[in-house]
Amino acid sequence: MKEITTYLIGFILYLYNTFPIFMRLLKFCLFFMIISILEAQEQKTFKIHTIAFYNLENLFDTINDPNKFDESSPIMELKANRSEVYKKKVKNMARVLGDIGKEIPNNSPAIIGISEIENREVIEDVISDSVLREKNYGIVHYPSPDLRGIDVALLYQKQLFTPISTSSHELKIYDHITRKRIYTRDQLLVSGNLEGDLIHIIVNHWPSRSGGEAKSKYNRLAAAKLCKHLVDSLQVIDPYAKVFIMGDLNDDPTNASIKKGLGTQKDKDKVDFKGIYNPYENFFRDGLGTTAYRDAWSLFDQIMVTKPLLEKDYTSFQFYKAGIYNKEYLITSKGTYKGYPFRSWSDGGFSGGFSDHFPVYVYVIKEVNN
Repeated sequence: MKEITTYLIGFILYLYNTFPIFMRLLKFCLFFMIISILEAQEQKTFKIHTIAFYNLENLFDTINDPNKFDESSPIMELKANRSEVYKKKVKNMARVLGDIGKEIPNNSPAIIGISEIENREVIEDVISDSVLREKNYGIVHYPSPDLRGIDVALLYQKQLFTPISTSSHELKIYDHITRKRIYTRDQLLVSGNLEGDLIHIIVNHWPSRSGGEAKSKYNRLAAAKLCKHLVDSLQVIDPYAKVFIMGDLNDDPTNASIKKGLGTQKDKDKVDFKGIYNPYENFFRDGLGTTAYRDAWSLFDQIMVTKPLLEKDYTSFQFYKAGIYNKEYLITSKGTYKGYPFRSWSDGGFSGGFSDHFPVYVYVIKEVNN
């Protein structure tokens, strides 16, 4: 391309000197043509992938597990048509997972963290749906001791991401009055190569606000402490570790568990060398959310990144931008909860909806040779 451009510029200069009157009439056109050619040479091409998180809102199967307290799950409380409801719920989840952030990369997410799933079998049913089957998703999942019987997991397109190591990390918290153990979700850590780039993902579903935000906040501070410990451990091994922290945190970006526990920043240029950037804090300050309760929005679902994902060197994957996936079909269109996420379960039955949370996602980009 460079040789062609050099020849073309030389030919234009020859014509300019040989036919001065004629060429001067065209000089402005030629000038802008040359500029356009040179600018085209400077244009860069980027590869882009989506990394997402979605709370699947009580994705349980129809089988009573004697080792789990799944009898109280919404689907087990149905009096009839459990199989039909389960199939519809699975298909709805597959549809959303296939759509998240698809507009720019024209592909389903390379990596998806999920929560509120009962077991590996329900995940396999989701990724076997016709919408996702060709994407060939792999699964990383560990059973956790959560009282409700729900876990977190990671999905990844096998042709794009290769796990190197996986581990589950138990969160031990206790009732501050009775001192009895509160059984909750483990935190999942997955390290692997995204098309040759080493990245780390921590999937979270922090303890709920049951009993009130103030009473339960210490449980989420403990969850933040565990999560920060995992990040610190990765940074001891590699100070330039590229870490994604994702999940339903049951706290907003401005709560103490996130601002102090994780030490996040809302401005990229203020993130320290080993700091954490949270793009969802600005969304929250602008009034956006991922779940709603009593006409108030919360932004519990978030994805955060460490400093090495904010660099200007695009020879490896870097953070591009974040988003909330709140397409029209995911929003309740009428009734008392108009405008809320179109949830699966309401009024003691299956609504035909999706989840009481919107998914969140980030794009990562990497320069490629033309």
